[in-house]
Amino acid sequence: MDRVIYTAMSGAKHSMEQQANASNNLANATTTGFREQLNTFRSAPVVGEGLATRAFVVDSTAGTNFAAGPVQDTGRALDVAVQGPGWIAVQTADGGEAYTRNGSFRLSENGILQTQRGLNVAGDGGPISIPADVTVAVAPDGTVSAIPTNGTPNAVNILGRIKLVNPDEKSLKRGDDGLFRVTVGAQAPADANVKLIGGALEGSNVNVVEAMVNMINLSRQFELNMKVVQTAESDATKATQLLSVG
Repeated sequence: MDRVIYTAMSGAKHSMEQQANASNNLANATTTGFREQLNTFRSAPVVGEGLATRAFVVDSTAGTNFAAGPVQDTGRALDVAVQGPGWIAVQTADGGEAYTRNGSFRLSENGILQTQRGLNVAGDGGPISIPADVTVAVAPDGTVSAIPTNGTPNAVNILGRIKLVNPDEKSLKRGDDGLFRVTVGAQAPADANVKLIGGALEGSNVNVVEAMVNMINLSRQFELNMKVVQTAESDATKATQLLSVG
């Protein structure tokens, strides 16, 4: 059978892999702070005598679309959105540090400021603890303040400051948990230029229409490669019949 079948099958295989990534982007079109994953095809020439015209298709992860998503007001005190470039630092379960654009926070049973997944939000001095019976406010620079609902009115207590960072986008790598980590060094330094918008959340930057069009194109590419395989199989069958007659 003609070796074109291997070229076509590699193209079909990687088309399916890209469809999985496109499906993941589409599934996260409404996920707060999600960053679209970008993929592309590249050719890998087949090395060998008489194979100068042959090339395999390889799926290559081009990176991440770091464009900002739409910001929507929620009016919730524990919701924040990063204004412009920057990230919110969180403490991972293994004791490390990761970064997210999802600023939907909650309080744990012990009053620790956490993400909705239960990860502690990193502060300038560690986790940020919020006492009971207070009204919480988050300033644009990440400072978390509390105003007691009982006792002395207008008594503002500063509880800590959320760690905001702005590492080079090229140094960021997406993890399986959806969080980003720096590839060089353990942690990114705090950046005072990163600002927050209180009472708001940033949506996903996935364009649903473009994602759907990409899914259709990948489906057609898969069908085209499968037709090449069917043609190669048909040609091989006919060639076997001719040789049998001869």
